[in-house]
Amino acid sequence: MNTVITNINQLDPNGSYTYADYLLWQFKERVELIKGKISLMSPAPNRKHQDISMATTLILAKFLKNKECKMYAAPFDVRLINYKSSTNDNKIISVVQPDLCVICDISKLDDKGCLGAPDLIIEILSPGNSNIEMDIKFDLYQENRIKEYWIVNPTDETVYIYVLENDKYIGLKPATNDTLLKSPTFENLNFPVKDIFVV
Repeated sequence: MNTVITNINQLDPNGSYTYADYLLWQFKERVELIKGKISLMSPAPNRKHQDISMATTLILAKFLKNKECKMYAAPFDVRLINYKSSTNDNKIISVVQPDLCVICDISKLDDKGCLGAPDLIIEILSPGNSNIEMDIKFDLYQENRIKEYWIVNPTDETVYIYVLENDKYIGLKPATNDTLLKSPTFENLNFPVKDIFVV
């Protein structure tokens, strides 16, 4: 029988864990599970990160009104089960909490979050997480066939959009502060990039 963990120091940083283990973690730190390895999340996001998240949420909420798709903001567990994986909690080895995600196949939603690939994931860069979002999660999201992935860079006020084609991400021209962001996956989802970089 698995044991409830109340202190993150009880975990082996080099160990391999599953979603079944993750469910027993009751410490205050927020973590993600990436291919069985613990990834400690950054401290609470700064104000600019939160402003961008809120502005993007408002735009997406307006766009998604009366549509089948649902949007969720972190903390919200997304259990990734690429085509090789099982849906058994003891077999799931990747659990992430994207800043924002959109799921159009409502059958993927349950009381625990999302089981399977969202249609869109948006990650907002914070100091210290750029490598995770631009490298580790990029590969993870590509492997799990997430149709569209946005990386929002608050420093240069740019959104990098990647769309899945033949199981590989293709990077589109970056959407900068003076351009219109157009989603290749969601028809009619477009807005001035400056609208999300509010002060």
